[in-house]
Amino acid sequence: MDNPEVSLRKATIDEAPLIHAMQVEAFASLLEKFQDHDSNPGAERIERVIGRLKQENTDFYLILFGIEPAGAVRIARHRGGDRCRISPLFIIPRFQGKGLAQATFRIIEGMYHPSDGWELDTILEESRNCHLYEKLDYKRTGRIDEVKEGMHIVHYEKLS
Repeated sequence: MDNPEVSLRKATIDEAPLIHAMQVEAFASLLEKFQDHDSNPGAERIERVIGRLKQENTDFYLILFGIEPAGAVRIARHRGGDRCRISPLFIIPRFQGKGLAQATFRIIEGMYHPSDGWELDTILEESRNCHLYEKLDYKRTGRIDEVKEGMHIVHYEKLS
C-alpha cells in the first residue's frame, strides 16, 4: 500500500534536536515497558544523534507526512555500500498506524540498492514490529540476543 503523503527529506545537523525529541517520544512506551535504559533509543542523549548525523557512512532522513515531521530513519552503509543497515526507524505515536513505516521502506528500498542486502533488528517480544518486517520480506537470521529477562533482540535481513 503506497502512501503518497509520505516523503523523506535528508536531515541536517541543525535538525538533531527535532530528531532527538521525536526519538524520545517514539520510544517512550518501549522504554517504560522494558526499562532498557542502556539500549533503548528513547534513553539516548542528543550527542548520540549528533554523532550519527556526522557519520560519513550514514544518511539520516526525516519522515514527513505531508509537510509535518512524523519520524526519522537512518541508513548506515557498510562494506562500501554493499550492505545497508536500518537503525533506527521510528514514527511518533500520533502518526502510527497510517502506513508510514511501510511507505518509508518502499522509498528507501527504491533509493538504495545494496548488493549484499539490508539488515535491521527489533525487540522479539514486540510482535507488531516483527510482523511488519516479515510482511516486507525481511527474514530472521537466526541470531537472537538476550538483553535481559523478557527482552530479546531479533536480527533480520533482506537479500537483494
